[in-house]
Amino acid sequence: MTKPTIGFVGLGIMGQPMAANLLQGGYDLVVYNRTPAKCAVLESEGAQVGDDPADVARRSDVVITMLPDSPDVELVYQGESGLLSAARAGQLFIDMSSISPAVARSLAEAAAALGVEALDAPVSGGDVGAKNATLSIMVGGDPATFERARPIFETLGTTIVHMGGAGTGQTAKACNQLLVAQTLEAVSEALVLGSKAGVDPARLIEALSGGLAGNRVMEVRGRNFLEHDFTPGFKIALHQKDLRIAMEAGRELGVSLPGTALVEEMFAALQSSGSGDLDHSAVITVIEDRSDHRLVS
Repeated sequence: MTKPTIGFVGLGIMGQPMAANLLQGGYDLVVYNRTPAKCAVLESEGAQVGDDPADVARRSDVVITMLPDSPDVELVYQGESGLLSAARAGQLFIDMSSISPAVARSLAEAAAALGVEALDAPVSGGDVGAKNATLSIMVGGDPATFERARPIFETLGTTIVHMGGAGTGQTAKACNQLLVAQTLEAVSEALVLGSKAGVDPARLIEALSGGLAGNRVMEVRGRNFLEHDFTPGFKIALHQKDLRIAMEAGRELGVSLPGTALVEEMFAALQSSGSGDLDHSAVITVIEDRSDHRLVS
């Protein structure tokens, strides 16, 4: 069976390697990014470059978006030169950004009115998972549409779960993000406590990783904590946005999220202090500041 031509809009920390994996998987690719320079590497590897989202839609069978926030996705879908302005019946649009479940449902309805199938399919795994094609993908939308998109998802990730109807992928991502944020904060507490007591942080991670406290945060971000290397794999600003979405969902549904509220405040403080572009493991600096202790001198 001939593979569909895929359009890819949004070539940031996550989108760039994801698009590269689709190219390597044998898909013809049409890419677009607001900063044209980010298209250069993919173009040199065989991708075509679209003039705007509408142009990408005209030249593709399937379009994937990977953008920072709900307003960005709404603009790319519904703007003057947006995807929906050039959509045709039978196309498939997949938003893999992390956005509001309500926005995901609204965009799915707008696409359906034009005969376009739509999925919300946010991911977890960070830049490492994007590069290694080991992402966890949480998908909301019609089951048959999910099966249509499965080969594409299998090129990008290893854990692919259909969550339910439109918007449920985004709800699952909000759950993921509150867990990751609180784990980052808990690991930060443990490392600062142990270090200030004289325990070597690297040995502490080794010991904790072998028991019930073991977690992917220590596995993937352990070096970042130990070396204070906060080169962004996933930015504080984006994670804070995701926590805001989780808090909004909690208020809407009447669900108490006290741990999420605490960590969201820490992330918001980091962002307001100018640290929003650092990796989310930089939350350890909040604990360090409050403890008057640094893991790294």
